[in-house]
Amino acid sequence: MDLQGGPYLNRSALCSSLGAARLCQLVMGCAVVAMVTHGAGYSGPHGAFCMAAWCCCFAATTLVFFLDATRLHSCLRVSWENLTVTCAACAGPGGEELLVQCPYAGCEVRDYRIAVTVCSILGTLAYGAEVVLCRPRPGQIVVGYMATVPGLLKVVQAFVACIIFGALANGSQYSQYAATIYCVVVYSVCFALTVLLVGMTVCKRTKTVSCMPFDRFVVVCTLLEVLLYLSASVVWPVFCFDTKYGSPWRPSWCPRGKCPWDSKVVVAVFSCVNFGLYLADLIYSQRTRFQHPRPDRPSQAGIISLCFRL
Repeated sequence: MDLQGGPYLNRSALCSSLGAARLCQLVMGCAVVAMVTHGAGYSGPHGAFCMAAWCCCFAATTLVFFLDATRLHSCLRVSWENLTVTCAACAGPGGEELLVQCPYAGCEVRDYRIAVTVCSILGTLAYGAEVVLCRPRPGQIVVGYMATVPGLLKVVQAFVACIIFGALANGSQYSQYAATIYCVVVYSVCFALTVLLVGMTVCKRTKTVSCMPFDRFVVVCTLLEVLLYLSASVVWPVFCFDTKYGSPWRPSWCPRGKCPWDSKVVVAVFSCVNFGLYLADLIYSQRTRFQHPRPDRPSQAGIISLCFRL
């Protein structure tokens, strides 16, 4: 046994604030899955979605904790810092959505339902704590683009886009006009670009763009997304709520929960929300610079550092 190489397990995975946050995520996730399976119950599409999301978050957190504790993440060809922050940032907004859907997801026992809601809140706070602990400070050179404001905004943008796609699929009647079909194309293109940027960062493929630096490529893509969402934020309400094409008021005959007008409102609102997120992303991206490690200094291969200009 090599006693000079240090312990095999990563002590900071347990004895640190970040490790404590992940342990809390594991405990809360396990408690939620156990209570829903045992007594809270779930039914219908919303219940199945909540259960699947809880299981995915718990499984991802378990895998991250295990790989971090055993240092096996060094065998993966990914940026570990970016991957962990991305997982935590995805689980945070997902937990907030589940807090809204769970009370209406077919839960039969009130006490279990309350306990599940409380554990979900604590789990969401734990995921938020992990994101905060990984956040860089102004003027600090850090590892992991996804821990910066633009990186976190990209996760939220993708999450909001998923809400828009869900509303589009819920009888929004977007195929009535070419203009609304254009809006759907805009949402799809922007979502694909966002996922592409996140994937390139997590998989350490930022050098694949040979014609320009990756930080400039991010700004170019973000500017394109801002312009596209600006057009969609204007076109969609006009062709859905103008009296020439639709109705500015909710029809009295429209059933609640299955009304196309409601889905159109959701798409319009979250289109404006995502436009604001992309605009903020564009502003913050002006302050982000990628710094690749110098060959004359020892550093981990393939890691990208970021520096924020004051």
